[in-house]
Amino acid sequence: MGKLFYGSDPQPMEIDDRLLQYLQVVFSTKLRRNESFTLTWTDAEASHARTTLWIQPSIPLRFLYSRPETERLSGAYLRQLADQAAMSSGLILNASTWQHNEGAQRAPLAAAA
Repeated sequence: MGKLFYGSDPQPMEIDDRLLQYLQVVFSTKLRRNESFTLTWTDAEASHARTTLWIQPSIPLRFLYSRPETERLSGAYLRQLADQAAMSSGLILNASTWQHNEGAQRAPLAAAA
């Protein structure tokens, strides 16, 4: 599991390395263009059912991977995520969509530590 650190919050969001790599590409593309957007995810195991972050260039973020190697990403799924991030509803991480599009056999999201 990789970790996404956002802003000054010391507790990262834990995300599957492969999904984190997708997010890094989408975030980098949007932020390089100075485009802000929201990122929303749900976590049934946490005390809160849904979290939304406002992603903007002035807020620091860091991607920490558990594996050193990168993986080849699906262009179709990458486009789907980028299109979502461009919508007013923002980028919404959904475990079932992730598993369907990637054939992942593992849960991509976990509660923040």
